[in-house]
Amino acid sequence: MAVQDRRQATIYEVAQRVGVSIATVSRALRGTDYVAPETRRRVLAAVEELQFRPNRLGQSLAEGRHAANGIVFPDLSGPYYSEVVLGYEEVAAELGNSVLILATHARPDPERKVLELARRVDGMVVMGRTVADEVVARVAETGVPTVLLARGAVGNLDTVTADNDNSARRVVEHLLGHGYRRFAYLGDPDSSPDVTDRYTAFRAALSDAGHTPPRAPVRCAFDVDAGQRAARRVLAGPSRPQALVCANDEVALGALAAAAELGLAVPTDVAVTGWDDVMAARYAGLTTVHQPMRELGATAARWLQDRTAGSQAAVRREVLPTRLVVRSSCGPHDAETKGSR
Repeated sequence: MAVQDRRQATIYEVAQRVGVSIATVSRALRGTDYVAPETRRRVLAAVEELQFRPNRLGQSLAEGRHAANGIVFPDLSGPYYSEVVLGYEEVAAELGNSVLILATHARPDPERKVLELARRVDGMVVMGRTVADEVVARVAETGVPTVLLARGAVGNLDTVTADNDNSARRVVEHLLGHGYRRFAYLGDPDSSPDVTDRYTAFRAALSDAGHTPPRAPVRCAFDVDAGQRAARRVLAGPSRPQALVCANDEVALGALAAAAELGLAVPTDVAVTGWDDVMAARYAGLTTVHQPMRELGATAARWLQDRTAGSQAAVRREVLPTRLVVRSSCGPHDAETKGSR
């Protein structure tokens, strides 16, 4: 008995049957608003007759798309970036999108690599201080839908950030409430828009409360080893600060290690605060600012999907809320200790 040919029908055969382009077939299958109801009905009827089974790659090729989105990160090391990527990829996977990730840290000519990536994807998310605003504008000018994440606005692009200003002020208010008066800020404000905002708000909050901010930050990279080295320098100096406000939790965890190394008790001899609320911060008893890391990535993924689908909605600029999480690294809530340091 001969075996019947069960070759799958192609999108080209569906288009020929209906008398439309393959792009129209693909849009009809996706249910977009750019296909007339009668045309969609005829496409679906042909799909049923031919027993056509669409796949995402075929639809993407039909529309001149790549079936992939790009995301540009400053770095991929550390728990903060990992959490943001997880949030992004979870939503992208639900939407059926693959993701190409480019980390610009230590890469030669990152501007060229970002522009090259833009030619290979349907849309792009650009995070943090990876490339200059002019490069972001050039990407947008090519027509590639672009969403900005944790960086300042550029032109009419959607931008999602976390609240750094209010949370920095809450940190200062909390520390002043415990009686701390000598502060050091650990981290490099020039390396990240987020850290720039935190440091600016930190200084403003001290000034508004009638206190003199530190003359300059203690600049360091955003990892545990760099935080430990920076904290060791400042804690071993002639005028030891009473509180270390750290740009992120990794720096703060390094500061806790430096204090232990120098025989200093936390918070009796020095208080320490961080930023992000990563898992390790919870076990270390670190007072920190909780950031919605996964929601940052997820929001960027949803917005990018909207734009690649042709949304003409108004430009979105959203600041996601953060909150101060008080743990043991700043001392007990004891009014009698206020002003005693």
